[in-house]
Amino acid sequence: MWDSDQGLSPVGCLLPQAHCFWCLPPQVLTPSPEAGHRAATSSSGRRGLLWRLRHKQSRLGLFEIGPGHELHQLTCMMQAGLWAATQVSMDHPPTGLPTEEDFSEVLTQVHEGFELGTLAGPAFARLRRSLGLAEEDYQAALGPGGPYLQFLSTSKSEASFFLSHDQRFFLKTLRRREVRALLAHLPRYVQHLQRHPHSLLARLLGVHSLRVARGKKKYFIIMQSVFYPTSRISERYDIKGCEVSRWVEPAPEGSPLVLVLKDLNFQGKTINLGPQRSWLLRQMELDTAFLRELNVLDYSLLMAFQRLHEDEQGPSSGLIFRTARSMRGVQSLEEPEAQNRRLLPDTPNALHILDGPEQRYFLGLVDLATVYGLRKRLEHLWKTLRYPGRTFSTVSPTRYARRLCQWVEAHTE
Repeated sequence: MWDSDQGLSPVGCLLPQAHCFWCLPPQVLTPSPEAGHRAATSSSGRRGLLWRLRHKQSRLGLFEIGPGHELHQLTCMMQAGLWAATQVSMDHPPTGLPTEEDFSEVLTQVHEGFELGTLAGPAFARLRRSLGLAEEDYQAALGPGGPYLQFLSTSKSEASFFLSHDQRFFLKTLRRREVRALLAHLPRYVQHLQRHPHSLLARLLGVHSLRVARGKKKYFIIMQSVFYPTSRISERYDIKGCEVSRWVEPAPEGSPLVLVLKDLNFQGKTINLGPQRSWLLRQMELDTAFLRELNVLDYSLLMAFQRLHEDEQGPSSGLIFRTARSMRGVQSLEEPEAQNRRLLPDTPNALHILDGPEQRYFLGLVDLATVYGLRKRLEHLWKTLRYPGRTFSTVSPTRYARRLCQWVEAHTE
C-alpha cells in the first residue's frame, strides 16, 4: 500500500535546487497535547448526532474505519496530524505575494509515536483560500471529529482511498515518484487554475508524508471529492478512453455497494448537456493540453449522474447562478472568453458540477501524477505486443489527451 522509500530524491524536480524542499532540513514542531481533544470537540459541536444520523443513508457501500478495522490506527494518526498541520496555517496564514518558498517549504510535526510532514504547505493554504474553503471547515472535516470512510476501489493500483466523514474530501496514498512529479508540477498547476478558474482538474488541497516511529515514510494527498454531495447520485464512472481492463462487474441489483464503473460499462450511454456541451469540449481541450505539456498520462475523467428534480430543470428554474466564488482572487490578463468561464450552480462543489436539461453531471480530471518516462515507455511497448489492435491506457501524452477528448465528444450531445 505504501512506498517503502524513506525519502524523496530531488532528481527530476523542476524547482531551483536552492529552493527544492527535498533538499531542505525539516522544521520540527510539536503540537499541543490538547489538539486532538479540541478537534473532536469542535467537530462534534458543529455536526452533532443529528447530522450523523441524517447522512447515514448516503454512506451505503462505504465502510467506517472504526476500532477493530485494520486501518483504524493509521487513520487516527492521519487525523491528529492533519488537525495540527491545519492549525499552523490558521495561526500563520501566508501573506503577501506567492513566493518560490511557498512551494518548497516542508514542515514536520512530531506526535506521540509518529510524525506528519506537510509539503508545500503555504502554497496549498493559498489554493484552499482561493477556492473559498475556510481552514476551520477543512480542519473539522479531516480531524478526529468523525471516522474516515473507506470504499472498495475498482482501481488496479495498490493505493488506498479514504473519504472524510462528511465525504467532502478525498484522500489517496501515493508512491514516492508520484509525489515527486506532482510537487514538481505544482507551480504550473496553480498557474493553470488561475488562468482557467473553471478547470475540470481535481483541486489538490494538500500533500503529506507520515512516518510511524522509525519506520518508512508514507505519502498521501488530499483533494476535493468530485462526487460531492453524494445524495441522489445514481451512477459513477472512471473514464480513460480505452478498452483494455476497462470493465467492472456491476453490483447486483439492490446491493448497497458503491462501485465506480469504467469505459466498457458506459457503452450505449450518452451525456446530454444541451447548451453546456460546447463549454465541456473546450475545457477538456484546455485541461488535457496542459497535462500533455507536463508529459502526464493515465489520468481519468470521473463522472457521476444525478437526475434533476422538476423545479431544478430549465433556465426558468429556481437555481441561482453565480461566478464570484471561482473568480475570487484570480488575476489574469486573458480575456474572459479565453478562460472559458461558465455559469456555476449555487451548490456545493460547483466547479465539478454541470447541469444538462434533465441530469446533473459531476465531472473532474483526477490522477495527475503519472509521467511518461522510461517505465511507461517500456510498458507501452509491452502492451503493443500484448494487445495488438486494441486500445489501452499507456500511450504517449499527446495521443492520450486527444483520445480522451474524442471520447467526450463522441459521448455527449
